[in-house]
Amino acid sequence: MHPPPLPPLRAAIIDLDGTLVDTLGDFAAALGAMLQALQLPAVERVQVERFIGKGSEHLIRATLAHVGAPSGLYERAWDLYQHAYRELNGRWSSVYPGVPEGLAVLRGAGLRLACLTNKPGEFARALLASKGLAESFELVFGGDAFERKKPHPLPLLKTCEALGLPPAAVLMVGDSGNDAAAARAAGCRVLLMTYGYNHGEPIRGVDADGYLDSLADIQDWLPTRSSP
Repeated sequence: MHPPPLPPLRAAIIDLDGTLVDTLGDFAAALGAMLQALQLPAVERVQVERFIGKGSEHLIRATLAHVGAPSGLYERAWDLYQHAYRELNGRWSSVYPGVPEGLAVLRGAGLRLACLTNKPGEFARALLASKGLAESFELVFGGDAFERKKPHPLPLLKTCEALGLPPAAVLMVGDSGNDAAAARAAGCRVLLMTYGYNHGEPIRGVDADGYLDSLADIQDWLPTRSSP
């Protein structure tokens, strides 16, 4: 017996860091300022990349552990990091090639767009505005919007609820296993970018409905998947 056909796609939920914008430089600079203020050794960019994706709390704790700092420094480190990131948000980051074109394709296909990230909402909204992407999104939810963060499905379920749509009618676009796990658990379809941050693991090893080298390539995916 064949499973029932999926409903047409009516919206897309899109991750931010590693999907829309390459923010590794911002993360590295903010962590560098934090570590310097704490008189701790610097951490290499390649290591920072592996810590990205699970929210600021994880990023800071993982960095402190990596340099051998006591966990008791966390509260001070948090304040230092937040101050540094607020000052440089967007300075060392850039929009990935194909992102504006891909967003235009999605909007042209009639899909409503929401940005869902584990980055604090304040930083997410400011970054989207500074990179000229804010107007593409009807909704923006940061990692502090809900009780849980991706890879938990709650943020996706809450975003679908805010859109007034069932998860089966919503596509998740991300760059990591966190995005895919959240999408699968929520009941959303999911596409993963082949660039971005996946904790140093090959992205094609993650269960997804498809993989894109550029968001502009989403035009090749939508016609067959969005039809009834």
